[in-house]
Amino acid sequence: MFVPSWSWQVWSVLLVGGLTGGLVGCAAQLNGAETQVPVTFSGGHEIDRRKDFGRPTILIAAALGVKQEVFRQAFSGVTPSRGGPPSGDEARKNKQALMSVLAPHGISNDRLDEVSNFYRFRPQGGEIWSHKDAAAYAVVDGGKIKKIVVTEPGYGYSSPLTATVAGFESVKLEVKLQLSTDLKKNGSVAAVTIAMP
Repeated sequence: MFVPSWSWQVWSVLLVGGLTGGLVGCAAQLNGAETQVPVTFSGGHEIDRRKDFGRPTILIAAALGVKQEVFRQAFSGVTPSRGGPPSGDEARKNKQALMSVLAPHGISNDRLDEVSNFYRFRPQGGEIWSHKDAAAYAVVDGGKIKKIVVTEPGYGYSSPLTATVAGFESVKLEVKLQLSTDLKKNGSVAAVTIAMP
């Protein structure tokens, strides 16, 4: 029986199309086996009470665009008020002490006020400075964590965070933070990776 040459092309297309469809179906099933498990973050708001004078100096310094040691030096000349807000004279002297160190680094009085106000807080009652919590989930497949997806980097973290995934507490995760002069990006989660054993 004679079979036109074009029919082989049709059958090839049908076969390839059928196989492709089958492969796509398999991929969908494989992807369907993956699950998303929330990542729990804890910590990340510690400060050195002795060196940081009760303030997140690492964040303030980054926002101002200077090294942490520079801001610590500047703040060491500040005299905290006792029993209430500082008087006008105390506030002026403190501002002079700060600006004498920071101005040579190109920091204006207005920028210092903006950053200082953003990170101002009252530690009484557990209050901390302006911040936003980060969020992420783990992609789990075959009983193993494949990767961590950060859905909300947050901001305002001053120290390393601890990240855990329910059911995988033995898996060590490493959280990388990034600092920025942008207040809403300063101290945000840049990435979460699985630590090498």
